[in-house]
Amino acid sequence: MTEKLDEIGSWRSRRSGPLAGVTVLDITRVVAGPFCSMLLADLGATVIKVEHPDEPDYARTFPPFVSSEEAQLSAFFTQFNRNKLGVTLNLKSPEGKELLRKLVAKVDILVENFRPGTMEKLGLGYEVLSAVNPRLVYTGISGFGRTGPNASKPAYDNTGQAAGGLWSMNGYADRPPVRVGTIIGDLSASLYAAIGTIAALREAERTGKGQVVDVSQQDSVLTLTENAVVRYTAQKEVASPLGNDHPFVRPYGQFPCKDGYVFFGGYTDKFWAITCALFDEPENAIDPEIDTMEKRFDPVVAETKVKPLLERWFSSYTKAELEEMAGDKVPLSAIKTIAEVVEDPHIAARNMIVDVPIAGKLIGMFGLPIKLSGREEEPNEKAPGPGEHNGLVFSKLAGLAEDEIEKLKAAGAI
Repeated sequence: MTEKLDEIGSWRSRRSGPLAGVTVLDITRVVAGPFCSMLLADLGATVIKVEHPDEPDYARTFPPFVSSEEAQLSAFFTQFNRNKLGVTLNLKSPEGKELLRKLVAKVDILVENFRPGTMEKLGLGYEVLSAVNPRLVYTGISGFGRTGPNASKPAYDNTGQAAGGLWSMNGYADRPPVRVGTIIGDLSASLYAAIGTIAALREAERTGKGQVVDVSQQDSVLTLTENAVVRYTAQKEVASPLGNDHPFVRPYGQFPCKDGYVFFGGYTDKFWAITCALFDEPENAIDPEIDTMEKRFDPVVAETKVKPLLERWFSSYTKAELEEMAGDKVPLSAIKTIAEVVEDPHIAARNMIVDVPIAGKLIGMFGLPIKLSGREEEPNEKAPGPGEHNGLVFSKLAGLAEDEIEKLKAAGAI
């Protein structure tokens, strides 16, 4: 890695972190892919975002926007593309294909989120690129993966939620299923892709041989269904929407209070006894109808005895008061709005809202949840404009002269 860094000179000290010295070509767009490469960039990798010169990542058009006198830029796009360099490359042109191969020869990782088969049709599949760079880790993120009867189907985040079973489990029993309120299909696939990429990179460093990292949105969502799979395979029980309830752990869910709702999960005998004492009714801990976990797990007992008791206790207090009372004694948390989370002192202490430059301003965005004791977090860089670093990347990494870069631009290759 050191020799490679020396080749690209000023990039050596771009970012610190455990992945410093690792170079990534990011041929992805929207979120399933950009989030994966953003994590790698946050951990120190030099990530080069590749966009089509005439059709840049359409996430650049997603709100919210931050405006300056010169531009109106997407904060959505910036959040998933911070700390990256940006180049443009037309992978359909012969010159663009050749330039990609030159870049691949010098990088460690390529991440793409095209439908399986697309890169092969372009003549840029793994077999071709690994011949250029046998150490290449090739990460492909797609709706259904690179194998299986559904591999060629188009997919979005909702596809993963629907096909992975999560959608069918979410919502309330007396209503139609509800999608999870975030793009969990895209995000989970990106997380698994980041893990798989780093694992494959470790093996490439050890053996000198790269490989394909194949991550599917459907597969990723399936692993988020908790006990649903084994409930079906062991007992033929099909998971269905339960609202805010857990299928067998009680009390464990949402409860109303004076100014909103809290999550309370004091279902063990220990936590139950502490909770009863907190509300000055210790006798409920030895009530023969609700004195054990097994009894409190019974749906009828939970609904008729435990739930009314908790609602009576909680109704006299605000979220903040209940959190103060619970302290570190029992698991109780306010169900916070995003505004409350962003302003949470604990979130601030964890550096989980970080400032990222955009349109001449600093805008708060979620930070990196991976905290490493051997590294101090550093300021974030803005997301690149389309092709902003063409000159730097193509000259330093591909060895092109300025006139060659201009010819490629004139030909529509970059």
